[in-house]
Amino acid sequence: MRELASEYAQKLPGLDTHSLMGGLDASLTFIPMGDRDGAYDPEHRVVLINSRIRPERQRFTLAHEISHALLLGNDDLLSDLHDAYEGERLEQVIETLCNVGAAAILMPEALIREVLTRFGPSGRALAELMRRADVSASSALYALAERTDAPVLYAVCAVTRLDTEPGDEEPTNEKALTVRVSGGAPGVKYSLRPGTVIPTDHPVAVALETHLPITQESYVPFRSGRRMPAYVDAFPDRQRVLASFAFPVRPGKGVGDVPGD
Repeated sequence: MRELASEYAQKLPGLDTHSLMGGLDASLTFIPMGDRDGAYDPEHRVVLINSRIRPERQRFTLAHEISHALLLGNDDLLSDLHDAYEGERLEQVIETLCNVGAAAILMPEALIREVLTRFGPSGRALAELMRRADVSASSALYALAERTDAPVLYAVCAVTRLDTEPGDEEPTNEKALTVRVSGGAPGVKYSLRPGTVIPTDHPVAVALETHLPITQESYVPFRSGRRMPAYVDAFPDRQRVLASFAFPVRPGKGVGDVPGD
C-alpha cells in the first residue's frame, strides 16, 4: 500500500488539495456529510469530502479516499486481502491500509528524512513535519515515529479539562496540561496514555508557560508516577507542546528498564 501511494504521489504536480487529484480519474466534491469525513464512489468516480471538517483533516481524508481508489485498482493486493480477511476484520484492515497510503502521499519518505536530518528526532521536527505536510499533529507524529531510528517517544500535549473521578458528585472544572497522543519509534515499547497529566515543573509544562523551546535531561512522566530518564525536547506550538523523549541506551540491555503505562 505504501509503495502504491508513494508511486502515485511522485507523479503529482504538487501536494495541495486539488493537485492531489491529479493522478486520479475522478471528480472531487465538498459537501456536508454529518459524522462521515469522506467517501469514494467507484461507480460514479467521485471523491466526497465533508466540507465542515478542519482543512488539515480534509487533506488527510482526501489522501485516504485516494488510497481507497488505488487499492480498488490493484487486483493482486485486493485479492490477497479478501483471501486473508473477511467481514468486519476486512473492513478494519482496509481502513488501516488507506491511512498508511494517506500518510505516504502527504508525507513522502524524502520529506520525513529531510526533517529528521535537519532537526533530529525532536519536538521541533514534529512541528516542522506538520507545517510542511499540512497535516494534523497525530498524523505527523505517527509518520515521524515510524521513520525514527533512535529510541524516541513522541507526544503531543495540550491543556484539557480533567476527567471526573469515580465517586465525585459534581464534574470537575479543573484543567491541566495532559498528553493528547503519543507514539514511539520501532522497538520502543513505552507510551504515554492519553490524559496523563504533565507535572508543572516538567520541561514540557515550562515550555508551554514560557512559550520557549526547551531541551534538557529530564524524564518521561508516566501516569503511574514512575519517572524514566530521558532527554526531553519540548517545542511550544500555540496552545500545545510537541515533545520528544530520547531514551538512554544501556549496553547489552537496550532502551531503559522501566515499564511504561
